[in-house]
Amino acid sequence: MYGETEPAAATERTAFRQAEKKYKLYKPPSTKGLSPLSPPPVSTPKHLNPDPRSAAGRSQSVAKEAVRICPRWWTSARCLLAASSCPLGSRGFYFIPGALSTEEQCYWIRESLKTFPQPPNRTNLTALYGPIFDLLTAAKNQKILLEVPSSDGQESTEQNNSGEKTHSINFKFVEHSEIEKGETLRSAAATSLVRKLRWSTLGLQFDWSKRNYDVSLPHNNIPDALSTLAKKMAIPAMPSGVEFSPEAAIVNYYGPSDMLGGHVDDMEADWTKPIVSISLGCKCIFLLGGKTRDEVPRAMFLRSGDIVLMAGEARERFHGVPRIFTESPARNLWSGITTFW
Repeated sequence: MYGETEPAAATERTAFRQAEKKYKLYKPPSTKGLSPLSPPPVSTPKHLNPDPRSAAGRSQSVAKEAVRICPRWWTSARCLLAASSCPLGSRGFYFIPGALSTEEQCYWIRESLKTFPQPPNRTNLTALYGPIFDLLTAAKNQKILLEVPSSDGQESTEQNNSGEKTHSINFKFVEHSEIEKGETLRSAAATSLVRKLRWSTLGLQFDWSKRNYDVSLPHNNIPDALSTLAKKMAIPAMPSGVEFSPEAAIVNYYGPSDMLGGHVDDMEADWTKPIVSISLGCKCIFLLGGKTRDEVPRAMFLRSGDIVLMAGEARERFHGVPRIFTESPARNLWSGITTFW
């Protein structure tokens, strides 16, 4: 999904990397009395795109709904979906501020946590724990994910699509009271698993190790409501009379200090189709660069409800998210959705 990485030393010297360093959050050594996260030694740049909306009331409404859904973490969402204007001078790059209403934002926030991580969709937790159902509900109920031993005491094995043997381990959610004292089986609190959630895949499943879509893996189609939204938003980037048909999506979830490094989305077979991104929740800084990392990128804010589209020439440009802003009462997690179609 992301472009091939360059040698670390070379990457550190590029203009794109220098811009990432300018905006990212830093992690100083842990010291009593100091916050674990510190802002960079530059103030929020005034040249970033100002918010054309009266956003205060809308942001408060979205935050309240997100906190109601998941009290301990404020969620948000980023999806690369569609747009209608080109402010940065890059052919094929579109930006729509405030494309989604408050109600629509709240709906997709719920879906990002309740529906998108549901099996057969895979997440970064799947390799460790297998399919996890109803993670958000389990976290609200303070449940524990507990390893379930096989009847014969042996780990069962199965073959993957390449014929390699893999371990099949079962886990289930239980109450604290159901865990026997001194039990040595592996376990994890559902609340901690929500914090560790970093990506999920919708539609065709992406194989991160092989960097391709594995059509043999079980999968559902893109949810109808999300597909309808994508088709509607993608109209400006599609030839007249041609309908956008999303087949796959990758959902990225970010913690406060996380970032999405500069990359080019190069694993889709057809580059004539746009990449669509929806932003929900906390705002972030989005960098749009050139066709190499040596070109100085432009920085802009993406706010909750904004939509970005990258099509045509813009699909060949490096882009990334170096900074998430979490100035909200429930500031512990920003979960972003970024979908690639």
